Amino acid sequence: MKHLLKSTIQTAILAPAFCAMPLAYAADEVGEKASPHTLTANIGFFSDYTYRGISYTREHGSIQGGFDYTHSSGFYAGIWATNVDNGAMYGNTVEKDLYGGYVQSLNDDLSLSVGFMQYFYPHGKHAGHGTINRGDSANTTELNAALNYKNFTLKHSYAVTNFFGINNNYGGNGNSRGSGYTELNFNGKLPVADLNLLLHVGRQTVHNYSQANYTDWLIGVNKDFSIAGSTGWNAGVNYTTTDADDSWYVDAKGWETGNERFIGYIKRTF
Repeated sequence: MKHLLKSTIQTAILAPAFCAMPLAYAADEVGEKASPHTLTANIGFFSDYTYRGISYTREHGSIQGGFDYTHSSGFYAGIWATNVDNGAMYGNTVEKDLYGGYVQSLNDDLSLSVGFMQYFYPHGKHAGHGTINRGDSANTTELNAALNYKNFTLKHSYAVTNFFGINNNYGGNGNSRGSGYTELNFNGKLPVADLNLLLHVGRQTVHNYSQANYTDWLIGVNKDFSIAGSTGWNAGVNYTTTDADDSWYVDAKGWETGNERFIGYIKRTF
């Protein structure tokens, strides 16, 4: 049950890029009782920051990192940050995420998790920045729930605020609260070279803005390793693509953000 809880907490807060927010858990007991509290830090270097298949750094690279707290009861919380391209999110150049939740194991193979995710853009620039049609703040709050079975996770996220600043002033269709993202993920071991395999499909719907709905897919492989006795390293590559409308998912510089791409990365958890 302990190992199940570890994996399901990790799965409950998988980053949008599926490689950005690793979450450690208390070590197994060795000679004495392990602490119920675990605090870890992580940092990584990525060829792109991709959120649900959409590029936020125009494939120019990103530095991502954060801190995670977990408790043996199943509660978790954390903070994470990355750079973003100023043309991708209304002139903002930094994203900070706060998250937390609870994982309940139902049996040795099945668990349920609930949580929240707060996306925060500290520069405070709004949708439509620099245009007449000015939208809401890009800051977005989502609630989420997930069912985890062995290596599979089915998760739904629901926006309780306007979705990344989209409101009536921005597009004329009304507010975007109630937007949702449903995803199915597989994360398991390959029988070769001790590689990990990641498979993902997700469907984003934007309330009142059906032209912004799309599906994204991802396949990735990665490997855990150590360097000169230094553990906690992981490196890999993901391939992702979407069927997003290029007339909607284009940044302020005219770059189509939903196109296919490979993402390489290396990261470490402390």
